[in-house]
Amino acid sequence: MAINASKFNSHWNDKKLSDLGTFKRGKSKHRPRNDPKLFTNGEHPLVQTGEIKEANLYINKHSANYSEFGLKQSQLWPQNTLCITIAANIAETSILAYPMCFPDSVVGFNAYPDETSELFMHYVFTFIRKTIQNSASGSIQDNINIDYLTSLNFKVPSKEYQDKLAEVLANLDKKIEVNNRINTELEAMAKTLYDYWFVQFDFPDANGKPYKTSGGKMVYNATLKREIPEGWLVVPLSEWIVNDKTGDWGKDQLEGNYTLKVNCIRGADINGLIGQGLLQAPTRYILEKNKSQLLSPFDFIIEISGGSPTQSTGRMAYITNESLNRFSNPLIYSNFCKVISLKDERYFFNFAYLWDSIYSAGILFGWEGKTSGIKNLLFDAFVNKHFICTPPVNLVNNYYEFVSPLNSEKQKNLKQNSELVSLRDWLLPMLMNGQVTVVNKDDI
Repeated sequence: MAINASKFNSHWNDKKLSDLGTFKRGKSKHRPRNDPKLFTNGEHPLVQTGEIKEANLYINKHSANYSEFGLKQSQLWPQNTLCITIAANIAETSILAYPMCFPDSVVGFNAYPDETSELFMHYVFTFIRKTIQNSASGSIQDNINIDYLTSLNFKVPSKEYQDKLAEVLANLDKKIEVNNRINTELEAMAKTLYDYWFVQFDFPDANGKPYKTSGGKMVYNATLKREIPEGWLVVPLSEWIVNDKTGDWGKDQLEGNYTLKVNCIRGADINGLIGQGLLQAPTRYILEKNKSQLLSPFDFIIEISGGSPTQSTGRMAYITNESLNRFSNPLIYSNFCKVISLKDERYFFNFAYLWDSIYSAGILFGWEGKTSGIKNLLFDAFVNKHFICTPPVNLVNNYYEFVSPLNSEKQKNLKQNSELVSLRDWLLPMLMNGQVTVVNKDDI
């Protein structure tokens, strides 16, 4: 029986997914998979399962490149290939915006043009994702294979109607993509000014000219082993921090005194909070007496535990009034995260981009302990021993005034994205089972 069969689509064709296009597993033959030879001087894009999950409609960025040696043990897939994850993050899909390689934990789908499109099939898999995940749950590694995928039955309308249906859903996703691109530009503006003022030290001097370039006095600091502007203090990072809170995972339903309904941020939700993925944050219930642990504006959430083969510990998101308004309930965070606040809120965005630079530079790799295979960030030890230079308050305040409206605009776009996702997910099952019909304007 077709997964989407209903009284509304009984006139649609009943087909196996293998009738609609070719399914082929990705390649990554060489072991170990992190062999430097695979990546040295690499120029061939490689996308992983996590990046497919984080992408919206199209995969338009990647973090690794295969070398010629890496390419020989893999395969370069053409633009518009639909990627389907079959391990780790199961049944997540997205479409290649440009040619890329992917490992054998991903299946590539290329449509038969007369039968369907990669775009329509993306929404088919979005619709049946939970069914596939439930089928895989409980297996040794929670994974699936091509035989399983190709044997699935699905009610499929005519190609012409498929295209109309996919267009309705894609228009929502494309607006999300536009918002994400705008946010990327806003983020780049904030980061560029941070680097210019606080890394290159070309902040405006008394005459409005770039400080260092214009001959502003620099002094050598033995602790940092570099020159910094005269008058800037060097302190451990902990000097900026006033307190931290303890996480609370709570219960998944009302139980005894666990009555305060909240949304809970886990480490995996941090990317959604900062706008690089979908915001999920499950609903939980915590003790009323733990209300003081709820997140507030000017809090920072830092992931301190993670089991990823790449560094996830140390990922950070910050909280503003606008970001809190994206949630239907008060916001808490799990025990896998640490939340801190600063002595002076004017340093809020400085800390955000400072921490981002620390994380991106891989400095935190040297501050991870392990417990039962799980990486734990030794946060307190790190902030007490990592020294930074502290800019003067007037310069920090100017930076805050510049970034604050950019962040407000970002949060507005993220809120709209959440609304678009809700609308898309509400429409999707009704379109796929024929309950809602797409019509042309001329037919109305």
